[in-house]
Amino acid sequence: MSKQPFLNFAVDHMTLLLHPRLYKVSYAVFRIIFGSSPEDILYEKRRPSKTGGKDASMTYASRVGTWDGSEKDPLATIFAVVQPSEPENEGSHVRDMLGESAAHLQHLALRTPDLLAFHKHALERGVQFVTPVLKDEEENLIQVFSGEWYLPGGKPTGFFFEFLQREPSDSALAEVQRQNKQSWFRDETFLGLYGEKEREYRSGNVLHFLSPALFAAIEAKLADKEVYEITEDDLKAIEALMIEETRKANAG
Repeated sequence: MSKQPFLNFAVDHMTLLLHPRLYKVSYAVFRIIFGSSPEDILYEKRRPSKTGGKDASMTYASRVGTWDGSEKDPLATIFAVVQPSEPENEGSHVRDMLGESAAHLQHLALRTPDLLAFHKHALERGVQFVTPVLKDEEENLIQVFSGEWYLPGGKPTGFFFEFLQREPSDSALAEVQRQNKQSWFRDETFLGLYGEKEREYRSGNVLHFLSPALFAAIEAKLADKEVYEITEDDLKAIEALMIEETRKANAG
């Protein structure tokens, strides 16, 4: 199977959910152990207090290194860190995702040189997305967020992907604008995603990365094989199945 240029991914950043006690300690760890400077703290967002007390920190992002592979767009290593900032008596998808854990990797952001081409490729093969492709107004990038990886009938894992392209062309921006007439997500990227995940978790209907039906069909194809037994012909047949099942689902 040939590899298209838009499938040449790099890890752009990752989002880490932390217990509130670990959240504050992590800030000191990033600053002292990992050497993040004040300039490396790329943002910090807060939840206003409902009782007149101090605002609660919701998230911050810490850059821990930059590799100068490109003068125009060097690749930085970034952690976005989030804690459950809601009062204990309120619902919190972050708290739900953490469960009994103190730390949980929520999503990986993979950078592609052509997000629109990848998005079309993924849609045709049955990938489900929480959002359309959207432009982040604070940074020069376009992005989209997938459904979660979890088993049909099982409990959501809290893990999903973000796919993004930095410094998109004018034609890519025009196409995003043409496709997307929504504005709820565009203004505040973090808060928009946060609110959408909260609605998913409160409704009990968390979107899958692949629909349960498509997952089951792929699983059935591979039922009698170990990973090392899967052939290129098997993969071609599964890709054809993904495209055909997605086409039928969209037509219906």
